[in-house]
Amino acid sequence: MAREQKQPRVVAELGRPETPEETAARKAETTRKHRANQTALNLVVALVASLGIVLFLVVVVVRPAAPPTESVDYSQIARDTGQQLVAPVLPPTWTANDARYGTTDGVTSWYIGFITPETQFIAFEQGLDTNPTWLATVLGRATATGATTIDGVEWTVYDQRDGDDPGNFAYSMSTEVADGTIVLHGTAPDAEFEQLATAIAAELP
Repeated sequence: MAREQKQPRVVAELGRPETPEETAARKAETTRKHRANQTALNLVVALVASLGIVLFLVVVVVRPAAPPTESVDYSQIARDTGQQLVAPVLPPTWTANDARYGTTDGVTSWYIGFITPETQFIAFEQGLDTNPTWLATVLGRATATGATTIDGVEWTVYDQRDGDDPGNFAYSMSTEVADGTIVLHGTAPDAEFEQLATAIAAELP
C-alpha cells in the first residue's frame, strides 16, 4: 500500500501553504530576531557585571588613609616672641595645625588653630590693645547671642550654628583680658569650647 503524501501546511495569514521562498524568509527572520534578543541580553549582562565590579572596588578596596596633620609646637612659638602670650596646656588628643604671631587690622595678634579630639576646629586669637574693628574681624561680624562664665572668666557667646553656612564661625566666644581680648571661634561642640576656655583661664593672671 502506497504511503499517503503529506500535504503542505496551510499558513493562516496566507490562507494557503507557504512557498519554499516564503519558508526560507520566515526562518531567516526568526533567526534574526533570536540573535537580536541574544545581543540585547548579552549587553544587559555585561552592564550588570561591570557595575558589580565597580561597586566591589568602591566598597571593598581599602583606600589609603590621609597622612596625619603635622602638629605645631605653639608653646615654643609663643616663647620665641618674647611677649606674654597665652599658650593653653591641653591633652595630647588636641593638636595645633597652625600658630602665628603678627598683625590683624593694625592690632598685634597671636593665633593658634586647634584640631579637637572630635576632629573639629577651634581658632584661638589673642589681640593686644584691641579695638572694635579687630574684634568684628576675628568674629566674622557675628552678633552676640548670650554669655557664659567658665572658671571665673566671663565670655560673650556668638552662636550661629543655625545660620546659613556659618563655616568656621558657627560658634564663637570672646573675653576681655588685662592687655587685650581673646576670641575663640570654630565648629566644635560646647564641651570642647569649654575645655579650651578652662585651659585658657588657667593661663590668665
